[in-house]
Amino acid sequence: MNDTRVPSRVFRPAQQEVQNANTASGTPQTEHPAYRLAFQDMDFLLRDDLRPIRFQLELLKPQLLLDEAHIKSTFVIYGSARIPEPDKAGALLELAETPQQKKIAERLVEKSKYYDVARELAQLASNFPLDEAGNRHFVVTSGGGPSIMEAANRGARDVGADTIGLNILLPHEQAPNPYVTPGLSMQFHYFALRKMHFLLHARAVAVFPGGFGTFDESFELLTLIQTGKIEPIPVIFYGKDFWTRVVNFEALCEEGVISPKDLNLFHFCETAEEGWQIVQDFWKDKDHTVIARPRPGIDKPETVLKQG
Repeated sequence: MNDTRVPSRVFRPAQQEVQNANTASGTPQTEHPAYRLAFQDMDFLLRDDLRPIRFQLELLKPQLLLDEAHIKSTFVIYGSARIPEPDKAGALLELAETPQQKKIAERLVEKSKYYDVARELAQLASNFPLDEAGNRHFVVTSGGGPSIMEAANRGARDVGADTIGLNILLPHEQAPNPYVTPGLSMQFHYFALRKMHFLLHARAVAVFPGGFGTFDESFELLTLIQTGKIEPIPVIFYGKDFWTRVVNFEALCEEGVISPKDLNLFHFCETAEEGWQIVQDFWKDKDHTVIARPRPGIDKPETVLKQG
């Protein structure tokens, strides 16, 4: 009995079954679409009534990649895809032809400083050490595109760290910026699932000046915290002059549509050091210590972010 060995599996792997299916003899039956393996049949998988399955796949694939990379928490950086890198900001002014275009270009150039701030913030976050189990925390995550998103991924790469890009499939091309780690560069079809993956592992979020997409992502986060759907995490808005100009937070309080205490859900700041200090101070607070909930038979209990 000591020589008894129980195999880990008795079913052949799917890859082998696919190879066998591809060698099927050419007959009217085997060549008909109905004979294709369901998971190889793209026409089948792309049917409207298979949308729930595609949702599941888009939820599962990124999670598996993060688990395999031992990534337990992330630092998400939102921001515009239009704010130029400081060294290239002058080109916007040169291209401006009308007074209105020049005014817009000047404002974008003024905000170009945030490219460097986002880059530096990503450098600070990316130097966070591994935990005792060898897991990574505060892994910098962006939308994978240009401008502020590029600056975030670039900052992580500056210090030799891996960095995540969650790109979205759009009618016009939006290729990942070159600083995203290839194995952590993911493309989404569904905005909702992309936003979910931004926040599933987020333990801090920095919001730089941006447009509709940045508003959508950041205000959904504030709503989730406000309503208690997620536990509070540090939310940092960069550029108080910009944000208080485009959103009158005080007026929302005066109109009674939010509570004055809701203004405590986020912080305004300007520098990378200030923002990173807010994150560190938040997680040093014993009231915010997060304990990992182990999966039975898989994980060992461990502190994800320990009290400082």
